[in-house]
Amino acid sequence: MTEPNRERLRQTFTEAAELYDRVRPGYPPAVFDDLAELTGITPDSRILEIGCGTGQATLPLAARGYRITTVELGARMAAAARRNLAGFPGVEIVVAAFEDWPLPPEPFGLVLAATSFHWIDPAIRMTKAADALRPSGALATVSTHHIAGGSTGFFAEVQDCYERFDPSTPPGLRLPPATEIPEDHTELDASGRFGPALFRRYERELTYSTREYLDLLRTYSGHRALPAAARDGLLECIGDLIDRRHGGRVTKRYLTQLSVARRTGCQW
Repeated sequence: MTEPNRERLRQTFTEAAELYDRVRPGYPPAVFDDLAELTGITPDSRILEIGCGTGQATLPLAARGYRITTVELGARMAAAARRNLAGFPGVEIVVAAFEDWPLPPEPFGLVLAATSFHWIDPAIRMTKAADALRPSGALATVSTHHIAGGSTGFFAEVQDCYERFDPSTPPGLRLPPATEIPEDHTELDASGRFGPALFRRYERELTYSTREYLDLLRTYSGHRALPAAARDGLLECIGDLIDRRHGGRVTKRYLTQLSVARRTGCQW
């Protein structure tokens, strides 16, 4: 992803903060159980979260008693997160780009990026995340992947809608099986700042009505970045397909992947 495209696409999220908060799925609870196990964080640990969105990962962590500082680029996202986390005084929400935000003098025990690390400038993200950590600290990233499964017929047929209205769609594109999603530690290794990564993976299926699924698509950066006429045509085409061919409901299969790595020099 080029820098201009990254900046343009990541700015689209805050435009739909309320919709994002309502329809984006959270994370499987096991993610947070494994995060605690792999990092050893305790309620007195300080966590730095990069890109909290509206608080999908922040809320379950705050409920476990952690002290969290989260840096969120979008003012509307941050406002929704403040509303959702109003009952947790141990959470501080800062509106800023992580790349520009000055690190505080006291380091953190954990840096967490839940479905956000790929939006940070790759020239900065590893180094700054390491600089934010104490010597025994860890970097945890959570990624979400759309994989084969669920309503397989729908996801094959919907390709025609995308090819009609989004010219950047590769012809014949299909969702990959979970086995084709790698445990990618290339950037961690290349940084020289972190030890070996440990991974955990979680698969689940969620079912959506036509309206729910179209609202979900309206929160995706690639859909939001389309010209209005193309986006409207695409969503109409998808909605018609769900209603006519799939009984007004579709099921989507997700793979959530957790990666945890400690600063170089620390042993598991």
